[in-house]
Amino acid sequence: MDGMVSVIMYLDDPVIRAEKYLGNEEGGEDYMSVLKAGASQVEITPKNSQFLFGYPHVERYSTGVHDPLLSSVLYLSDGVTEVLFSANDIIFIPKDLAGRARRRIEEATGIPAANIMITATHTHSGPITLDYLSNEADPVVPKTDPEYVRFMEDQIVDAAVKAFENAQPAEAGLALADATGIGTNRRDPAGPCDMDVPVLWVRSTEDGSNIALMLVCCMHPTVLHEDTTLITGDFPGLARRYLQETVVGGECPVLHHTGPQGNQSPRHVTKENTFEEAVRLGKILGHAAEKAMDGIVFGSNPVLGASQEFIELIPKGFPPVEEAQAMLQQAVDRLEHLRTSAAPATEVRTAECDWFGAEETLTLAKASADGRMDAVRKTVMPAEIQVITIGPWRFIGWPGEMFVEFDLMVKAKAKNAFVIAMANGELQGYVVTPEAAAEGGYEASNGLFVPESGALLVEKTLEMLG
Repeated sequence: MDGMVSVIMYLDDPVIRAEKYLGNEEGGEDYMSVLKAGASQVEITPKNSQFLFGYPHVERYSTGVHDPLLSSVLYLSDGVTEVLFSANDIIFIPKDLAGRARRRIEEATGIPAANIMITATHTHSGPITLDYLSNEADPVVPKTDPEYVRFMEDQIVDAAVKAFENAQPAEAGLALADATGIGTNRRDPAGPCDMDVPVLWVRSTEDGSNIALMLVCCMHPTVLHEDTTLITGDFPGLARRYLQETVVGGECPVLHHTGPQGNQSPRHVTKENTFEEAVRLGKILGHAAEKAMDGIVFGSNPVLGASQEFIELIPKGFPPVEEAQAMLQQAVDRLEHLRTSAAPATEVRTAECDWFGAEETLTLAKASADGRMDAVRKTVMPAEIQVITIGPWRFIGWPGEMFVEFDLMVKAKAKNAFVIAMANGELQGYVVTPEAAAEGGYEASNGLFVPESGALLVEKTLEMLG
């Protein structure tokens, strides 16, 4: 068996148990892999007033902090493979920043950059972190503050190194929580959604203490709107606060990854856009995770794995500038009609977003006409697909804001597969379904790639999952 690695998998166990046989000079030594894990949490809350990015047409600078923004990290090793997850309370992780941070973490720890996943929770009440092409015509949206972005990158790297240094023998288990109640399909409350939330719980085998908790939730963190000037992680940050205060302890990092949520929103379940509502939704998610944890079975020897592929998404064409201007006027007229006809607030809000989208389409049409669009697309391509395996569970990283249907396509074909969006970069907009593109509206207006790009991601992901 010299130089060979043989893996025997028992798929009926709660955690895949595997024996690795590694050749050596004495003719071979066999051993059972033992999981090691470390975690950390470091603040990425800005130290000065920052423009809060996520809603157009509002000069929205932070006036204080409701709850801190964190970089929360989980490091895992089975003795052969090392992987690391970094979840960050921010709207976007730029692709170039993710690349730099992964290389710096590799240099400091030896963890391969390809085995590191850096994600954004997508809170709309945190600092702007990149210059978004579709917002360039909005006079109130400033350029990104490079000093804050450098600070955030340094903190992400620091949190990762600390997690690596904190490694100790551990055990892990996973269960699915039901997050029903935190939101619905944004455009159609009865439309497609994914309320399953995988809850990965990692504990020390030395003293039983909690090392980390990791969640993946397919929902926009947009309870708080443009009238809020306090920095907050929105309901994911408040779910973490609940879990740390009542379940796992304040020293246990809670990683929140946002799954495909391009058409998922709390809009139809919130009574108002207040911190009280954000706390309520955070507690719904926290209670769901807590309930799921009761049924978790732990194992201390899951086999880890990591792989990545890169694909080019298909560029989308834009209408002539004159046509885009006419579309914007139609959106304005419809919004005004709804506002003056006492339409339901949720319908008015959808029309407002469609107005934003029509404005952004006009901006993108101008960028396409004058040749600037290609340069921006190059900054987000190729799209990375990352798969990190923990025993029988596969966590898939995709960049950008994806419609939930693409997540459901993967889950229909692959068992124990969980898609994480906005991983290792972004796409300067949405990837929507063909049906959404035909319908139009905000999300379909605000994207640089055709709907078929989502199917390409699904196809390549399923190939990687085997």
